[in-house]
Order: sequence, then structure tokens, then C-alpha cells
Amino acid sequence: MSRLATAFARARTENRAALVTFVTGGDPTPADTATVLDALVAGGADVIELGMPFTDPMADGPAIQAANLRAMAAGISTAAIFAIATAFRARHPDTPLVLMGYANPMTIRGADWFATQCKAAGVDGVICVDIPPEEDDELGPALRAARVSPIRLATPTTDAARLPAVLAGASGFLYYVSVAGITGLQQAAQGSIETAVARLKAATDLPVAVGFGVRSPEQAAAIGAVADGVVVGSAIVDLVARHGAAAGGPVRDFVATLRAALNRKETVA
Repeated sequence: MSRLATAFARARTENRAALVTFVTGGDPTPADTATVLDALVAGGADVIELGMPFTDPMADGPAIQAANLRAMAAGISTAAIFAIATAFRARHPDTPLVLMGYANPMTIRGADWFATQCKAAGVDGVICVDIPPEEDDELGPALRAARVSPIRLATPTTDAARLPAVLAGASGFLYYVSVAGITGLQQAAQGSIETAVARLKAATDLPVAVGFGVRSPEQAAAIGAVADGVVVGSAIVDLVARHGAAAGGPVRDFVATLRAALNRKETVA
């Protein structure tokens, strides 16, 4: 199985949701990102999303927007992102790594170039926020040819008519964006998440991971009771903003509390 499939399968055998964590590549600096990534692994993250900074991150809230600016001011580049990914894979051969970002950095040199770089760096999947499934030809075929999973986004406005298009060609997992808005500022009501996850799981065998607005162990545990994965991003990015080069310890400790909250499902099942 792929690293992504293995991670979700392992969580399932442990009767818990997988913990998916996000950080911005190059924040606070490209040199410091390795420490932050290692802290995510040490804290118990099952899957890591590495954000590719972009000048116009339209889906992101203030925390990740600020992280993008810090990373770009520190000299991050697409080449540096792939160098970070390559070094991560050498240190952590089994932890899935997903690149998340926007179309321009992914396609400006051509989809084949980007997919080849992903494969060489040991990247497992790609989430491109602003290429809709109807424009899959922009990136999807190249990723699939390189055996890199194109991971799709579903939202509260993804209705039954459009869901098949979202799922066509998708792999790795389905990312359910639980609010119709930007990252980090609000969380959907638990009841709406439960309804949406049930609808999505009835339509696909892919694991369904829920993100946007998850900031506490309690929220993670509630979502983890119904979803296959829980995505936490802005709360971790806030820690990096607060602690800078010393963020490793606080990030590890916070992620450990999230993982412990998900592990508790095992004891109550």
C-alpha cells in the first residue's frame, strides 16, 4: 500500500481517526522548517501537509497568510520546498507528506516537471486549492503518472450532482472543508460535520478527513468520532508564529495533546 493508505489503515486498526497536521514550508525560515516537521512526527502526526507559500493565498485566513509572508521574506522557493521534502523523507521514510498550495507554483514549469519533482522528493500527495476537478487535466494526469495522489477538496456546497466530479481521479483521502470560508477563523457545528461525513463516506471508499477551524483536542476528538481523519493547521501555524525558531517543543507538545484526544476513542469504543 501507499504511505497514505498505510497511515489511515493503521489508525483504523487502532480505532481512531488519523491526525493530519499542516505547517507552512519555510516558516519561520527554510532552515527551521525541518525542526517543525520533526516535531509534528514526534508529537504523533499520522500525515503531514506542507504548505507551499504563495503571494495570494485566497483560501487561507490571517494565520496562514502571515506565515506565507514570513516564509517568502525568509527566502523560501519551490526548489527549497522540494529540498525540505527530500530531507524529510530521508529522516522519516514512513510518514506521509502532502504538498498543499495553489496552482501557479505547481504548474508554472509544467505539470510533468512538478510531478517528477514530487516523486523524486518522496511526496505522497498534492492538494491544489484552486484547480477545480473540472480542470483536472492541468495537473491530475501528471501526478497520477508519477504515482502521487491528487487529493481533492469537498465543501458544504459540494452537492450530490457535483460530488462525482470531485471524486473522479481522486486518491489518498478526501479533504472535507467543513466551513464555507477561509482557514482558521470558525468551526462548523458538529451536527453538520456528522451529516456531511456520512454523506461523503456513502459515496467513496477514500478516507474522509475533516479540517478548517479545528483548534483544540476537544474539537479534534469530536470530529474524530465520525471522520477517518482530523486536519489541524492554523493552531499549529500560530505556535510557529509565537515561538519562531524555538517552536519545535511547543509544536510537539500541542500535537501530542491532539493525538492523545484521538487515542481516547480506543478506550471508549
